Amino acid sequence: MTTGVRRRMGVEERRQQLIGVALDLFSQRSPDDVSIDEIAAAAGISRPLVYHYFPGKLSLYEAALKRASEDLAGRFVEPQEGPLGARLLRVMRRYFDFVDEHGPGFSALMRGGPAVGSTATNALIDSVRQAAYVQILSHLRVENPPARLELVIRSWISLAESTALIWLDGRRIPRAELEVQLVHDFAALAAVSAAHDDEMGTLLRHMLKEEPADGPFSDLVARLISLAS
Repeated sequence: MTTGVRRRMGVEERRQQLIGVALDLFSQRSPDDVSIDEIAAAAGISRPLVYHYFPGKLSLYEAALKRASEDLAGRFVEPQEGPLGARLLRVMRRYFDFVDEHGPGFSALMRGGPAVGSTATNALIDSVRQAAYVQILSHLRVENPPARLELVIRSWISLAESTALIWLDGRRIPRAELEVQLVHDFAALAAVSAAHDDEMGTLLRHMLKEEPADGPFSDLVARLISLAS
């Protein structure tokens, strides 16, 4: 008969385990409501041992946030194949998958968690926004974006964030509808900009030219036409 022996973890392995445990707890409740004692218990170690690897909850929260931000940034990566509307819809579905899985932590970060306002936290949030911006530019096949296009993309990224936060507060609108609406929002922002700028007009026509009849951009055009009739 053999007896189970708890394997001793290396320093980095233990750090990664604690980050994973903390991220899981922060995903269920606001980080302000999660104690070091809970993190230690969930990891199966003592409270002093947690402090051996992280000087405090803030540093552990920032480490968990870093892993989460890398995950969230990865949700914007999409093969550059097929119409843009369908690609953006897949991105929004993955984005809301993340929001759904990490609701309290996502909300605490954007509205006021324990590390909000710190240099490290702000840098991580900015890195996600920049990763999303770069990905959208790549899908549009634009290397040197004009000022109006940058405004459209960055405004849309901010809109996705605020929409996700509002959705988390009661989830009163079906998630799938919001995912489609955000894709429509991108097209609408581009259309308004195109009305003021010839370069944006050319880009918008290219976007719509590749859109199939059953795509989200075509759906928006049909909805707008029906409203005007």
